[in-house]
Amino acid sequence: MHIARSIAADHNDLIHDVAFDFYGKRLATCSSDQYVKVWDMDDTGKWHCSASWKTHSGSVWKVTWAHPEFGQVLATCSYDRTAAVWEELVADGTSGSGERGQRHWLKRTSLVDSRTSVTDVKFAPKHLGLMLATSSADGVVRVYEAPDVMNLSQWSLQSDINCKMSLSCISWADNSNRNQPSLLAVGSDDPSFSTGNKIQIYEYNEGSRRWTRVDTALNVTEAVHDLAFAPCVGRSYYLLGIASKDVRIVSLKPAQTDVKSAQQQDGTVAKFETRLLGHFDDHNSLVWQVSWNIIGTILASTGDDGCVRLWKANYMGVWKCVATLQGEGMTLHPEKQASEEKQAAGTGMAMRFSSLSQVTHTPHAQRH
Repeated sequence: MHIARSIAADHNDLIHDVAFDFYGKRLATCSSDQYVKVWDMDDTGKWHCSASWKTHSGSVWKVTWAHPEFGQVLATCSYDRTAAVWEELVADGTSGSGERGQRHWLKRTSLVDSRTSVTDVKFAPKHLGLMLATSSADGVVRVYEAPDVMNLSQWSLQSDINCKMSLSCISWADNSNRNQPSLLAVGSDDPSFSTGNKIQIYEYNEGSRRWTRVDTALNVTEAVHDLAFAPCVGRSYYLLGIASKDVRIVSLKPAQTDVKSAQQQDGTVAKFETRLLGHFDDHNSLVWQVSWNIIGTILASTGDDGCVRLWKANYMGVWKCVATLQGEGMTLHPEKQASEEKQAAGTGMAMRFSSLSQVTHTPHAQRH
């Protein structure tokens, strides 16, 4: 059973991103009004705004939480060409710290290496330490590390990857297997990059201590708005969800462990076997975001049709839409949805959801 709860966010402009923390008890929102808001859920399931502050001098595209092992830490990125790291502090009542128990968010650092809009920011999986990656419209991925997790004011630029195409999104492969290399996937929605693959995969090579592009058969030529690696819970391969003009789910299987280890040492890059597991146009419109559940078995996608669709593989490994959530949280089962779409097509009428029609197409500002 799905229960929908609405939040009067009181942002003064378009909301670009919403991010839950690790436990799902807190969420953060960011907007073109240059503000970030943090919301806490009480014991009754209601959400209350616990903090609201101006974070950037331009539209804030993305907000993301660090793993709670590192404290209450947020990262944001903006059209103002910067990314920022924020930490929540709790006053202890001493002089100058404020009333005891009072919470406030403090900017720990501002990352200013980009010359263009910073379109995405993501923290690395926790086993890699406190690291984050940013993607920019200038086509560069930058990887930063905090060498001392007790001092978030100090971040060092570890790597920069020139992808040679304007970037829109980035995702880390959440793989805790130390025998497998770290992976980064990047996507582009650049309309001027008309030919070629708009998704690139990079792995960190221990031999050369550099990020190297992986050789895959993955080929997506349409604009990519979002992508997300599934958590690798006991899998020997990676799952990648892609939001483009449709939803795609692909698997990436690395080379054998012994071959991989040798290649990591001599600086060469292994190929990945790529399989398209699912390709769906159920949204009948552009798809804007994808997100996995915590064990990587269900993929959620959002599109311009005003729906959230949930995708899951059956026991045969066949991916299907298992639920469609409409504007007010109503669940539309796939069979009923197909029937209604057939009726609408027969009468020449398009399906419309009045609660969401007012925001169709409008929230997607250019991030370049």
